Amino acid sequence: MSLRSASTNLTTSAPRVLEGKLAIVTGGSRGIGAATCENLAAKGANLVINYTSDSSKQKTRELAQRLQDTYGVKCIPVQADMGSENSPAHIIDITKNHFSHPKSNKMQIDIIVQNAGIASNLAIEECNAADFTNLYNVNVRGPLFLMKAAMPYLPHDRSGRIVNVSSVSASLGFERQSVYGGTKAALESMTRSWARELAERATVNAVNPGPVATDMYAGTTKEFQQKMSHWTINSPLTTIRPQVDRKDLVDNAELAGGRPAYESEIAGTIAMLCTPDCAWTTGSVISSNGGFKFSY
Repeated sequence: MSLRSASTNLTTSAPRVLEGKLAIVTGGSRGIGAATCENLAAKGANLVINYTSDSSKQKTRELAQRLQDTYGVKCIPVQADMGSENSPAHIIDITKNHFSHPKSNKMQIDIIVQNAGIASNLAIEECNAADFTNLYNVNVRGPLFLMKAAMPYLPHDRSGRIVNVSSVSASLGFERQSVYGGTKAALESMTRSWARELAERATVNAVNPGPVATDMYAGTTKEFQQKMSHWTINSPLTTIRPQVDRKDLVDNAELAGGRPAYESEIAGTIAMLCTPDCAWTTGSVISSNGGFKFSY
């Protein structure tokens, strides 16, 4: 099977190891988030798909409807800006409205994937308070407040799964990423704290993608991609395969040093961490980046 279409080739024949589970995916309208929703739905999970802007409303509704029709699960789109102080609680309120038991009013949130995030690339002298506040509100405060709002509804038998989407930027020290890299380092630090604090309720892990073929990556400059190429070219799995990989990635491989990940490849790691098979993994940052950064 060609990787060019891998993100859309999950079928209802996949093992439904998450049958009946309830998952919240932030930033779920596109990219890694949408691919994660697809993978979790294929495994039987019901979904709350968070998105931010009005421009993503129709896309998210169509995604939710398609996943419902294809996999027979319940999917609810929820618009909320994770950078807003009250939005994380709003996501949980909408989740309660749609998934609470009609008689007991009880609800359990089994999986939370903290994928929503924003990035900026600013040199030290270009950094400003507004950019700093915006990135930390979305990438750090948002996940923290979502966990706070979700706490009453997490399992009490260690079956819960929390996955935070970090980045290799947290540890590799890229130029012009003082703020963005810092937010992802903070998210990884919270991952370790939550793993201890929630030990009897859920496992908590992070994944740290490198470049991924998303809209965000497509919007980066040639200069940025060229600087990243020094890492990419030494990554074992980023070597381009012209007969397998997407043509646009093949055409850009010389500049970029290879190819970025497909969204489905990151989503696969996230979904793996959400399964019962990963019950003995917590507090870890899983390197899902093709060898861009090795774990140790």
